[in-house]
Amino acid sequence: METRESDLSTGVLPCFRERPAQRIVTQEGYPYIALGLAATFLSALVWGFWGALLPLLITLYIVSFFRNPDRKIPEGEGLIIAPADGKILEIADCREDRYLNAHAKRVSIFMSPLNCHINRAPVTGKVVDCFYQTGTFAAAFKPKAMERNEHHAVLLEDAKGRRWLVVQIAGWLARRIVSYVQEGFSLKQGERFGLIQFGSRADLYCPVDAQIFVKPGQKVYGGKTILGRIS
Repeated sequence: METRESDLSTGVLPCFRERPAQRIVTQEGYPYIALGLAATFLSALVWGFWGALLPLLITLYIVSFFRNPDRKIPEGEGLIIAPADGKILEIADCREDRYLNAHAKRVSIFMSPLNCHINRAPVTGKVVDCFYQTGTFAAAFKPKAMERNEHHAVLLEDAKGRRWLVVQIAGWLARRIVSYVQEGFSLKQGERFGLIQFGSRADLYCPVDAQIFVKPGQKVYGGKTILGRIS
């Protein structure tokens, strides 16, 4: 697996974009939606209604995939909020030596192609660094996905100096990770910091003293579900 040292040193993701304004559909979906609408229109001209039905359904799916819902962020001292929509794959105590360089509690969330793929900050903090690594595109739910798959890691530091790591991991269908943040950016809890296109996984590494409330198999919603609490 190739590691692009220039990306690791600068923290700049190749597909970095400015943080978008709140919209019903995120801006990354516009080209796909336009293409789908064009295919639907042309199919209707050539084959009529039934010929246009399939491209229309695909276009509606694309609109759903790139939906950008507004979420009411839970309020409370020390809350840890889900960084993504999906299902809890695993909760584990581990040692993260690549970016965090510390012991941590890892919460892995699998995002299916039907989930909203906006990623959100689990806590309020400053972006200390960003790391991007190329890799394979194996199924994101596999245990070795973090080691082998293409991924983007965002290292956050909260007001108390605690460090948090959120890793966007590409899957077999997801071939593009988008980031809205760079080193030095400030994020409020629940604020959007990026997305992964078409099915993927997000791993959150919390400090070891964090209490995790969710269980494997549980459905969670980014910016809405409380994963746990830290004193």
